Amino acid sequence: MERILTVSYRQLYSLSLVNFEEKLLFQYLTDHSILRDLLPNQITHLNIDIQNETISQLSEIASNIFALILSLTKRLIHLNFCQLFSHRRTWISIYYLLEISSMSSNLTELKINVETFFDWLYLLDGRLDSLSKLIINVRKFLYKHKPSYINGGWKDLPKLKCFSLTLNTYEQEYDNQIIALLNRMINLEELILFLLVIRVDKNYADGVQIYNDILIHMPRLNKFTFSINTVAIIEKKKIRLSSNEDIENSFIRRGYGQVSSYVFSQQMKNIGHCHVYSLPYQFEHFFGLNNSFHFQDGIFDKVRRLTMNDIACPFEHQFFKLTSHYFPFIKELTIYNSRPQKDKEHSSTLIIFPHLILLDLVESHADYAEQFLLTKNTHLPCLLDLCIIYESLTMLTNNFITDPTRLNCTQIFELNDQKISEETVGDKMYFMQEGIVDIIKSEGEVLTKLSDGSYLGEICLLTRVKRVGSVRCVTYCNLYSLDAAQFETILGSYLIICFFLYSSFPIDH
Repeated sequence: MERILTVSYRQLYSLSLVNFEEKLLFQYLTDHSILRDLLPNQITHLNIDIQNETISQLSEIASNIFALILSLTKRLIHLNFCQLFSHRRTWISIYYLLEISSMSSNLTELKINVETFFDWLYLLDGRLDSLSKLIINVRKFLYKHKPSYINGGWKDLPKLKCFSLTLNTYEQEYDNQIIALLNRMINLEELILFLLVIRVDKNYADGVQIYNDILIHMPRLNKFTFSINTVAIIEKKKIRLSSNEDIENSFIRRGYGQVSSYVFSQQMKNIGHCHVYSLPYQFEHFFGLNNSFHFQDGIFDKVRRLTMNDIACPFEHQFFKLTSHYFPFIKELTIYNSRPQKDKEHSSTLIIFPHLILLDLVESHADYAEQFLLTKNTHLPCLLDLCIIYESLTMLTNNFITDPTRLNCTQIFELNDQKISEETVGDKMYFMQEGIVDIIKSEGEVLTKLSDGSYLGEICLLTRVKRVGSVRCVTYCNLYSLDAAQFETILGSYLIICFFLYSSFPIDH
């Protein structure tokens, strides 16, 4: 790479930097490499892909790289920042960066992943006034300090012709912030929305609401692609939540094209879930598949990530059989369901997920480990990454003595096993002979890594408090355990050590 960046390229206008380590890329952008000359004077099209070990978290270095690119480039019109590959995304936050405050840009097309909704707002405050196409992936709405500019006035975005928004968590700002921002896009010709919405004391987002609040303000819109999941929570007002028939009728005679929906009312009458989406389905992620879904909308061949969620009814073998047929190319599957399967006598028909790489069963009943990991039930030829709680794994493997050829685990590269969970009371501590584990918080933040020779869980034995973090295995691990009874027996032989230990950790007894 150093040799490449020492040569002058007078005719180079398009550049892709793929699989770059972020610290190295930042160094190239700040030193006197050829990039410092190319970006301001020649490059009009730029693609950035960052190799980041913590891609699931906010990257401060990547945020600074983005700011630096915008401050350096003078001729740049197309920028794809870390959206080249759907499985590898780096999240950045930019609204607090001083480097962007003086930035002016000729950008007409931008693809980017941002940490919060307010980063998106910041991009649309007028400084990128030449944008005609914006594709943005927002990780979350949560923020510690509300930026001061949020309460300011906003101008219309008359040059924006194509806008795509993906929200990755359920949010309550749909009726306040999101609709208001969409209303600024008065000349929009193409709109793409993937939203997870919470509405309190309001009905589901349906054809009438979307048309009256959004589409009527976009007279030039000729293409609308959407997937909108709504969780409606009734707290104070008496509202009858719409039926699926009501939802489908709301899209008639409003120019939507083909639309499908399914409605799921939970056992609590004050909460309901509705998913509406345009057909054919165009998104890589399908969120909220449950037993109310009707498998009659054709094959969902674009979907690579599937999230299944049902708190009222279990997912049975036949439902998974239909899922494998209608979602034939999924690579990642996450299941949220604590209900045990009723039909334990599985059909002799083998279920096949030929492309599944990642399976997340952390928030599911142990029956789904049996459903997916026993080769007699399901065939997973490509499975590399398994997320599962320790208890489910021990039950399935009969405490790890089951013949491994009976399990879909022979090729697993990474086992994320939640053996020790945050906010649970522990009765053992562990000593690591080999392996690597992450200590994580509930929101996914990695507190630290531990490896060979480390120990964990000792505070619970001394104080009887709940665990302050969860443990996730990054590699294969071999650990020795010491339970509370054994611990106290050992301390009984070493009273001086016992005195100093317990005087350091005040407890109730």
